Amino acid sequence: MRHRRDAHRTPRAHWLLLALFIGTLASMLGIQGFARHGTGPARTPAPDGTVEETAAGPGDGLGGPVLDLSGPVPQGRGLPARTVALTFDDGPDPRWTPAILDVLRRHRAQATFFVVGSRVLEHPELVRRIRQDGHQLGIHTFSHSDLTAAPTWRRRIEISLSQSALAAATGATSSLLRPPYSSTPAALTLPAYTTYRELASQGYLTVLADIDSRDWTRPGADAIVRAATPVGTAGAVVLFHDSGGDRSQTVAAVDQLLDVLDARGYRLVTLSAGLRLPSDVASHPADTATRLRGQALLATYRISSALTWTLTAFLVPLTVLTLLRAVVVTVIARRHWRLADRRRKAARRRLRSTDLRRRTDSGFRPPVSVIIPAYNEAVGIADTVRSMVANDYLDLEVIVVDDGSSDGTADIVEQLGLPGVLVVRQANQGKPAALNHGIAVASADVLVLVDGDTVFEPDTVHHAVQPLRDPAVGAVAGNTKVGNRRGLLGRWQHIEYVQGFNLDRRMYDVLQCMPTVPGAIGAFRREALESVGGVSEDTLAEDTDLTMALCRAGWRVVYAEQARAWTEAPATLGALWRQRYRWCYGTMQAMWKHRHAVVERGAAGRFGRRALPYLLMFQVLLPMLAPVIDLMALYGLLFVDRGAVLISYAVFSPSSSPPPPTPSTSTGNGSAPCGPCRSSRSSTVR
Repeated sequence: MRHRRDAHRTPRAHWLLLALFIGTLASMLGIQGFARHGTGPARTPAPDGTVEETAAGPGDGLGGPVLDLSGPVPQGRGLPARTVALTFDDGPDPRWTPAILDVLRRHRAQATFFVVGSRVLEHPELVRRIRQDGHQLGIHTFSHSDLTAAPTWRRRIEISLSQSALAAATGATSSLLRPPYSSTPAALTLPAYTTYRELASQGYLTVLADIDSRDWTRPGADAIVRAATPVGTAGAVVLFHDSGGDRSQTVAAVDQLLDVLDARGYRLVTLSAGLRLPSDVASHPADTATRLRGQALLATYRISSALTWTLTAFLVPLTVLTLLRAVVVTVIARRHWRLADRRRKAARRRLRSTDLRRRTDSGFRPPVSVIIPAYNEAVGIADTVRSMVANDYLDLEVIVVDDGSSDGTADIVEQLGLPGVLVVRQANQGKPAALNHGIAVASADVLVLVDGDTVFEPDTVHHAVQPLRDPAVGAVAGNTKVGNRRGLLGRWQHIEYVQGFNLDRRMYDVLQCMPTVPGAIGAFRREALESVGGVSEDTLAEDTDLTMALCRAGWRVVYAEQARAWTEAPATLGALWRQRYRWCYGTMQAMWKHRHAVVERGAAGRFGRRALPYLLMFQVLLPMLAPVIDLMALYGLLFVDRGAVLISYAVFSPSSSPPPPTPSTSTGNGSAPCGPCRSSRSSTVR
């Protein structure tokens, strides 16, 4: 049912603000994912740990592991005899890097650390300590990406971000570069050689190694020492790792190796000292632009880290809470079904104990007025009215309130010429005014309020009014089902209605805190409506507002599962968005209006303390967080464990459960075929 334009105007969705929020959040998550997990291609060592070496590769004859490929004649430089440069890759690591630094300090040795830019942003204090202890810094890309397999633009980003991170931490940059997944010159491939020449044109010295300690295989400290010890008196650049896993063996091996080298008269130096490189090669002050970029990068990373941690910390308990909700709702719904089944069996036993005459006259059958507010419902109003008249309820009048329709809705109803149908016309004033007008015109004291796009089953009115036999019951919520189930969107909403709305209503019924009688089908006692002043125009969710007012006034609101109504769900994403926006906003308005129920006593307090927190969590906050949940799911699929992410995401999606059987097209079993699928309609239902 649509509202008139000059009455309660649906709040305009602030698309620009929403787009900015989603874009900013996506950017932050992307930065965090790229920094922490990386997305670039990567080669891993062979399963046996060997490094493929070519018989005659481009590394042959270079002369050493430190490659200067900027000139016309490429050359490699090595360390002099009895000189060792220990190098550490993949750090800094908050556990292992300080341990290695302590070992080096104890032996008064110096080393060179090739740091990963993203880890520099995580632990800038460790990078500063490395430099303060007299060690040297080089870059090892930003996300540990394979530069050989990456495109040119990716290589530039990896190097640029690494330099910015280093500048933010220390105020300086470095021209020393060790590419990830590199080893000794003998393992140098032609693609890698081409890539390193390109990097040399940008002023970088590529540092490989004479000896790969293979500490990443964790063969034991003694094996690492044997692999890392130079032969004879040869100088060497030795490759270790101070991050990327358990490096306790590396720490122990470095301690032992330094004793061995010291006993053999070796000098432990940085690369610059060992090769007598110019002082500005390994470290040179960053220019102002690089420092500013580095500070901005560091601030952005910290914000994105905090945001990701906060969202993760929030979504984990939310996932648990959602699972708990599903279990609780299912258990209570099953209890509700059992109670209803017992009542039905008892009723059948009572009928079998009477004769035919008493069976015909028995039952609660008060006069009923069906009120249908209609605004531009020409597409389906005839089906709606016919289904009302076709109900097997004897004392029934149908009132169609035309709310200023411009498509001939009222004329269509009048042309049907159906008995017991009254058409009331009014200027466009909105759905609440149309409902109140119909209530005033109605002659019965039991009122059934129906949307103009809803079709009833033949026994729906009978089942809807039966709970009103109890004088304490003021309203009855019917069982709304989706008629237009074709297509993915229709099926999704069908499952949502069955799994979400109707299961929730069973729970509300058991807990006696029903917050909403749906606009598609609801039965009311006139006395109850008059006690709360009729249908209010204060909110966009007039059905929720009315139901909450009835609960606060002390009336019981119950659920009648057999009172089925087939309604039109939005057939497009745009219509669905507008509907859910209105529901969410209207529910918030109604909750705020009736917020004092939380501290009230009696039935009002029971409703307030049970229903309002549940609505706040699962019908306000959860829908509002849906875009965030989607982004976090995408983040997890790209950067984290896909299996765990899919399981967690399925918790929030109603499509994770199989749809229930479609009602039979035979009316002999108490079910009726669903109403005609009028997918072209844009009206929203509740």
